[in-house]
Amino acid sequence: MTLLKKLIVTTAVAAAMLAGPASAANMKIALVVKTLGNGFFDAAHKGAQEAAKELGDVDIIYTGPTTTTAEAQIDVINSLIAQKVDAIAISANDKDALVPALKKAMQRGITVISWDSGVAPEGRLMHLNPSSNPLIGNMCVKLAADNLPDGKGEVAILSAASTATNQNIWIEEMKKVLPKYPGVKLVDTVYGDDLADKSYRETQGLIAKHPDLKAIIAPTSVGIVAAAQAVEDAKLTGKINVTGLGLPSEMAGHVKAGSSKSFAIWNPIDLGYSATYIAYELKTGKAKAEAGAEIPMGRMGKVKLDDNKEGAMADPFVYDIKNVEEFAKIF
Repeated sequence: MTLLKKLIVTTAVAAAMLAGPASAANMKIALVVKTLGNGFFDAAHKGAQEAAKELGDVDIIYTGPTTTTAEAQIDVINSLIAQKVDAIAISANDKDALVPALKKAMQRGITVISWDSGVAPEGRLMHLNPSSNPLIGNMCVKLAADNLPDGKGEVAILSAASTATNQNIWIEEMKKVLPKYPGVKLVDTVYGDDLADKSYRETQGLIAKHPDLKAIIAPTSVGIVAAAQAVEDAKLTGKINVTGLGLPSEMAGHVKAGSSKSFAIWNPIDLGYSATYIAYELKTGKAKAEAGAEIPMGRMGKVKLDDNKEGAMADPFVYDIKNVEEFAKIF
């Protein structure tokens, strides 16, 4: 077992211990993440705990697999069904593969929603997007375009898993807006599976394959850090700009080093908070997941569902040398 795998397994065990036993009198809401040991999801867990404290009669079960596969998440879902949780709020590793297990959960009376990375409609009641997909796609390309020399250059995308719902949607949206940025030449898309070591190697491959590469867009908090480190190690800081979606706490050093001029993200604390609040509102029957419905999200206001029963939480926010240190203290 590699050191990385040992660390991940240790994190999984620790998370299970920290979750502790749920009170029989309280509603049990399971926050299921793509993989444990990821700073983004750890921050979402903090938000879920905040919502639970506000609501007063909720226990959070924070869980997820140690690998970013659908099979591993299905095992987690089946375990939660056996535990008879009241609600599952899941960030999916695969849009379609999880549907049978989640349908079984709903048949057992469990309220199921997806957040961050969606599940096909038949496998959930509603989906909470962190932001508007078109806005995210445009923001990623804009951040790359704004820092290209003379506004022109080759750009590549480093994604997470090839099956990750949100990643694929954002990449589609990036491609849609490319005509708005004629200087951006998209030359490649690779997948690091949200693993730091694989993302690092994929970045090395991009650098070797595309000697004129000017920017890497990584719409993944694991991938963007690995790509920035690979650029620094290759002594290409200032020549290749790494941008996309990342956590301020993990990207502050890379922004200071100059390998990333700017990046964007919504607040994952807010995301975990909102998902928990929505699950509670739906489980208690105070709100219904139907087209046009507005579901309360506590301090985050309300989310309005479209015809696909999806809604956006907030706009993405840009971090750079001027503000990244401030936000790094928060998440």
